[in-house]
Amino acid sequence: MAERIVSFVMSGGVGSRLWPLSREDNPKQFHDLSGDGSMLVKTLRRLKARPEGETPIYLIASERHADRVRTDIASLDLNGGGAIFEPVGRNTAAAVAVATLQSIAAYGDDALVLVVPSDHEISTDRQFWETVEKGAPAAAEGRLVVFGIKPTQPETGYGYIEVASGGGDVRTVSRFVEKPDLETAKSYLAAGTFFWNTGIFLFRAGAMREAFEKFQPEIWKTSAEAFSHAVGDVSGLYMSLDLYSAIPSISVDYAIAERVSDIAMVPAGFRWNDLGSWQSLLDVSPSDKEGNVVVGDVVAIDCENSYLRSEGRLLSAIGLKDVAIVSTPDATFVAPVSHSQNVKKIVEQLEKSGRLETKFTPAHDRVIVSGGWRKRVGHWLFEETLPLWSTAGVDEVHGGFHEALGFDGRALKKPKRMRTMARQIYAFAVAKERGWTGPAERLIDHGIGFIAKNGRTDRGGWVRTLNVDGSVADPVEDAYDHSCVLLALAHAHRSGHPHALQLAEETFRFLDAHLEDARLTGFLETPDGEGVRRSNPHMHLLEAFLAWHTVTGDRVYLRRAARIIDLFRSHFFDAESWTLGEFFDRDWKPAAGAEGDWTEPGHHFEWASLLVDFAAKSGQKDLIVFARKLYASAIANGLNRATGLAYAAVSRHGLPLEGVSRSWPQSEAVKAAIALDGTGGPDLKPEIEARVGRLFRWHIDPAPQGLWIDQIDERGRSLAQEVPASIFYHLVSALTQYLDGTEGDPKG
Repeated sequence: MAERIVSFVMSGGVGSRLWPLSREDNPKQFHDLSGDGSMLVKTLRRLKARPEGETPIYLIASERHADRVRTDIASLDLNGGGAIFEPVGRNTAAAVAVATLQSIAAYGDDALVLVVPSDHEISTDRQFWETVEKGAPAAAEGRLVVFGIKPTQPETGYGYIEVASGGGDVRTVSRFVEKPDLETAKSYLAAGTFFWNTGIFLFRAGAMREAFEKFQPEIWKTSAEAFSHAVGDVSGLYMSLDLYSAIPSISVDYAIAERVSDIAMVPAGFRWNDLGSWQSLLDVSPSDKEGNVVVGDVVAIDCENSYLRSEGRLLSAIGLKDVAIVSTPDATFVAPVSHSQNVKKIVEQLEKSGRLETKFTPAHDRVIVSGGWRKRVGHWLFEETLPLWSTAGVDEVHGGFHEALGFDGRALKKPKRMRTMARQIYAFAVAKERGWTGPAERLIDHGIGFIAKNGRTDRGGWVRTLNVDGSVADPVEDAYDHSCVLLALAHAHRSGHPHALQLAEETFRFLDAHLEDARLTGFLETPDGEGVRRSNPHMHLLEAFLAWHTVTGDRVYLRRAARIIDLFRSHFFDAESWTLGEFFDRDWKPAAGAEGDWTEPGHHFEWASLLVDFAAKSGQKDLIVFARKLYASAIANGLNRATGLAYAAVSRHGLPLEGVSRSWPQSEAVKAAIALDGTGGPDLKPEIEARVGRLFRWHIDPAPQGLWIDQIDERGRSLAQEVPASIFYHLVSALTQYLDGTEGDPKG
């Protein structure tokens, strides 16, 4: 009876050599490239096609692709296997270590383990399994077994395996070699002892464990720790982000294969292509009589040996020979087929310049309707939330607004921060601008009257905090609070409040006299100028300056904004990591210690939308590139892969520093995607809908009517004890912009 072989499919790659079709959110293993199913599904079917012997099948995939994986495998019986999700990619050594751990846990040290890529074209299932079975005895003896393809041409896109001279079903590996240049590849072909490396491994679980313990003990230790704390449900096994991120990132070839002695290689008896380039697709796909592969809406005249693919609009070509053209709704790639391997250079250049076309796939089926959330957004905002906060959120006894509500909708008696009072004024003013029929004018006047009476300082500034009864609790004049007041007054002025402009002019005079840095390097946190400096108050001042420019058309406010932009360019933005610092010393150098490494994805999103706004007003179009980089950095490194929500804080290298997800960064992610959509990059409408959906899924829908869950832990559980009023500003801003940007009634 044939031995059990436990199969693992590695599905974490991006397939950048098939850009623009293959992207981070939809890599090549999920594409149907030859007309008979996705490459992943075909790989799983191949493993199920073993003629004899038990074959449990596991899939190791990125957690960000979990929904797609579940869809693809829903109809497949994996023979007792299942999906294992990585929260972050740690290369193939980590995947093989996890495969080994799973095999030992479920089947013991003597289990034979087969590890295969998910994105290779192997059309001969029977020959595939015949080849694997030839390697099984060597693997059972404790040898690591690899599989090689006899080369048919001097290929520069594959790694090679050199074997000792001789024949037989099992050869001994002399060495592994990297992808060669053309002349070296020709010498390999002539030598006759070199094979293309398929990246397929067969081994006994215990033998691989011993190899890791001997050559890579740190990878084994950290992988075992992550595996032991994995959480499983009906959809699969999910690794802890913190623990999995600790695994060193290295390929299994470097970590193990190049260190282990007496490795066996079995010459493959199956047809194989890794479909790693447009040349390879031209080689294996059905072609017309002129040798062209034509996919999609294409008209080709007098073309030869070319790969022509359109994913949308008509593609027409005349007189081409040996050329690849791949057109998607947002990008077109053109190159001689012989140079198509070099598409990775294009991808690298796009990523360096902050382009998002490598990350997101525009496709008609990614979103049912742009604005699909309009009805829910409009109802929640105008029928549930504004009515609640315009009544229960208003302090009719002492004035102003309540700092927070409980989940029963009752006011909590807490000190009233100036920034919260200002933000409530802003929210009601914006609601009035968008057609809310509630008592906006009374509420705006109520709020301004309260802060003007109780919150002014002798110098014309604004205090930081008031007691519930309106007496001063903290008289410090904080730049952050002044930015919020100026933003509120801009919208109050726009809404027709008679005193808003005068109060704003007095606030600007105070800002210039007492909070402006004498060295003309931005603004001080407080008039005494002591302590760590922060980029965040400057971001909110930029927001206020832009609002006043919008309201008045006066370029003096744009010049104020330009000074903040100069600080962003010179000090706030780190060009190497595409991150934005939070804490700085007096000279705008990153603060010492942990504070200097602290970044907040929510602020990346906020800055992105503000940069796009300033670029439109000023003509400084290069700022859109910065906005894309900030957005890309936050999406790549700032999201909890279990929920899709932005973390509160991460390091400049993408490690979570504060794993809680708050509601306001999710709102700012919506605004950033809206701002970037239509700036010459990819269609972000699917991303906008997804971000609004996550905001409702995690923060709004689980809360009582008109309220929200502000804090969520890493597994999606609520940590909120109250509903802070200051978040209302973020929600109103994001959701009204969403309604503005989609068609229909302004209230949904």
